[in-house]
Amino acid sequence: MPNNASAEKRMRQEQKRRAHNRSVKSKVRTTITKARTSIASDAVEFEASQEAVRAAISELDRAAKKGVIHKNNAARRKSRLMKQLNATNVSEN
Repeated sequence: MPNNASAEKRMRQEQKRRAHNRSVKSKVRTTITKARTSIASDAVEFEASQEAVRAAISELDRAAKKGVIHKNNAARRKSRLMKQLNATNVSEN
């Protein structure tokens, strides 16, 4: 437990920040999962998959801008998503 007022305040701030970061990361993971399942699903057309990937990229950019994840981490994940999307597009044509 904290021994002085500043340590108590720091602890409260960390708890708020941790809760916020957890919600942002959860949202990112959810949109990425939706995009991947959309890409993997044969029933979904390419435009829907493209829209799902676009939403995931938007969430990744937002999380990186807020400092929740590193910008290179976001770039790597976006690159992998686009690679998966384009691989399915090539195989369909």
